[in-house]
Amino acid sequence: MRSGRFALLASAATAVLLASPALAAPAGEPQALEQRFDTLISPADQQQWLQQMSSAPNHVGAPHNKANAEMQLALFRQWGWDARIEQFDVLYPTPVSTTVELVTPQHVALGGQEPPVAADPTSNLAGMLPPYVAYQGDGDVTAPVVYVNYGMPDDYDALAARGIDVKGKIVLARYGAGWRGLKPKLAQEHGAVGCLIYSDPGDDGYAEGDPYPLGGARPEGGVQRGSVVDMTLYPGDPLTPGVGATQSAKRLTRAESPVLLKIPALPISYGDASRIMAAMQGPVVTGKQRGGLPMAYHWGGTDAVKVHLAVKSDWSLKPIYDVIAVMKGDTYPDQWIVRGNHRDAWVMGAADPLSGQVALMSEAKALGTLARSGWRPGRTLVYASWDGEEPGLLGSTEWAEAHADELKRKAVLYINTDNNGRGYLFAGGNGELESLVNQVAGDVADPQTGVPVAERSRAATLATHYLAPDRVEPTELDDAKAGKLPVSPLGSGSDYSAFAQHLGIPSLNIGFGGEDFSGGSYHSVYDSFYHVMHFDDPGLAYGAALSKVIGRLVLRSADAPRVPAHYSDLASDVSNYLAEVQKLAVDQREKDRALAELRREGDFKLASAPYDPTIAPVDRGITPLIDMLALQNASDHLTRAAAAADGVLAHEGRLAPATRARIDSSLLHIDQLLLDPQGLPGRPWYKNLVSAPGTLTGYGAKTLPGVREAIEQRRWDDARAYVQRTAAVIEAYASRLDQVAAMGHTP
Repeated sequence: MRSGRFALLASAATAVLLASPALAAPAGEPQALEQRFDTLISPADQQQWLQQMSSAPNHVGAPHNKANAEMQLALFRQWGWDARIEQFDVLYPTPVSTTVELVTPQHVALGGQEPPVAADPTSNLAGMLPPYVAYQGDGDVTAPVVYVNYGMPDDYDALAARGIDVKGKIVLARYGAGWRGLKPKLAQEHGAVGCLIYSDPGDDGYAEGDPYPLGGARPEGGVQRGSVVDMTLYPGDPLTPGVGATQSAKRLTRAESPVLLKIPALPISYGDASRIMAAMQGPVVTGKQRGGLPMAYHWGGTDAVKVHLAVKSDWSLKPIYDVIAVMKGDTYPDQWIVRGNHRDAWVMGAADPLSGQVALMSEAKALGTLARSGWRPGRTLVYASWDGEEPGLLGSTEWAEAHADELKRKAVLYINTDNNGRGYLFAGGNGELESLVNQVAGDVADPQTGVPVAERSRAATLATHYLAPDRVEPTELDDAKAGKLPVSPLGSGSDYSAFAQHLGIPSLNIGFGGEDFSGGSYHSVYDSFYHVMHFDDPGLAYGAALSKVIGRLVLRSADAPRVPAHYSDLASDVSNYLAEVQKLAVDQREKDRALAELRREGDFKLASAPYDPTIAPVDRGITPLIDMLALQNASDHLTRAAAAADGVLAHEGRLAPATRARIDSSLLHIDQLLLDPQGLPGRPWYKNLVSAPGTLTGYGAKTLPGVREAIEQRRWDDARAYVQRTAAVIEAYASRLDQVAAMGHTP
């Protein structure tokens, strides 16, 4: 989920936090309360929970996953929370049989479970499902193989330029460049009959470090499992879009669900991929499209290599168990701070997700102790251990859909974590929360260096820009130079999606990373307690740091008169997003014109090499001028309104209590104004018009997505329509801020 751009600065240093003294009686000062909270965060607790919770497989439906839910329920209650388990019944296919075998030029059986590692006691346990990708289409096919690099749109353009067609073939794609589910989806759309996905060693294997168990990088036999459900349309249970998957819910049939694949797909190791690729023929793959295996890569597509691929699954409904713990607020009981991290995994899941789950548990235990000694939160706290995240954000989405009306009335903030590791703090979320995140990040010490975690992350951005400029976005660099930790827009890939993009609840996604090697064990049997303790976060020092960061966010948001927000930060983000979209349109138009000129002059024909013949790209026309004046006016209005509102809020202590109450009421659900009931083109579940997961990125965020993606995908009518629709929601948001500013200046 997180960027690997800090990997250049990786260090083997390990920090261990010492056990904390007992809690004294709480004081009224927030700083004293936070310091006492820190003393209750125990890395030893986290290690004990992590070892226990990752001691057996934790996939959806696994007995140990349910046992972990029941253990957490008991602990939450022991710590003083009002806790319960909410069950949903979801479609979740598990493999009955999987087959991958090389048929020609010789018969070689491939696939199967990863080989055990002697040093890792959980790498060969009973109950582990074989490598698979959830929601692929069952089938049995034998066909030639085409290498498609990352299997993204540009890669299919490269194949088309060489006259290579994947229709009737099995594609071989490597992980990376876009979300996993897009690879078989695009293969299916291009006529392929099957899809194999592998982790290339140039991405997370020996090009990144010593393979496991000598180091933390992915070994030759490691396989990355995952989901290939089309979450770009909607996450959650494929059969109950928009409603909770309760026993009485009306369900689609499998045939009616638009998010399920039709072709079979499986993940394989790079060891198996090398056996397929070694015999492939056709033009040689060069440049960035070539991976890190020690051989020439060929595009293939000929009968020289054929593979037999077969998958059969159990497509029954399976229960998932969300653990929900509540601590009622004493000042604003009907305003909720919701905090979540998922619990399920593809196998054991020590890093993903349990490294974040045990941090959440530390927070809950500490908050319970504070409550028993006299403190109560101002707002109601809702702590959630989600189930079913890995297959498609099932637990969080179904809970959010089932409680949608109540959440839209009461939830004022959602805080998410997922896997966590050693390194640098990163944050994604709503722009108006950037100042809050930076204040908190300035008050928590980095375990390795002792400086504030914000300062270390800023230093990492500046150093990475010097070492590898292409790995740092210009806005990130500007923020680092200004002394700020950036808060990136949210795409998808974790449990914030339903809150941020469907319900319009301000959301944050927080974690540490960049010096860990969890990418090498990601979604494999090697994502284990042993791997975490040796390569990802020895001693769970950064697990404790995560608890301290999130704890401060929770405490400050719960006890402040209003969840702290600085609206000019959001306005600046929107202005930057608009500038990017305008530049996108200009650059695309210029590229279209240059391509037309090259085609007219026959340059592609002249440049075609006999050993790698290519043809001109398809003529897609010229990008037209898109009138964005409405968006420009809306962005300008937001900038002015945010500055005025922030000015009033900076001095609101001088206002009459009745005026402050009216301001608080006006701002309470302001982010819901950024939702459009019609949603995004072709995917109405995603209603937020400022940020959404990209249809061709999956996890990656697209900002002003209705306009940006319409231009990228050359849907000109949608582009024009969503200029107006996006401008309308931004104008509504700005007008609400105008009202706040006016209240502040009313005598």
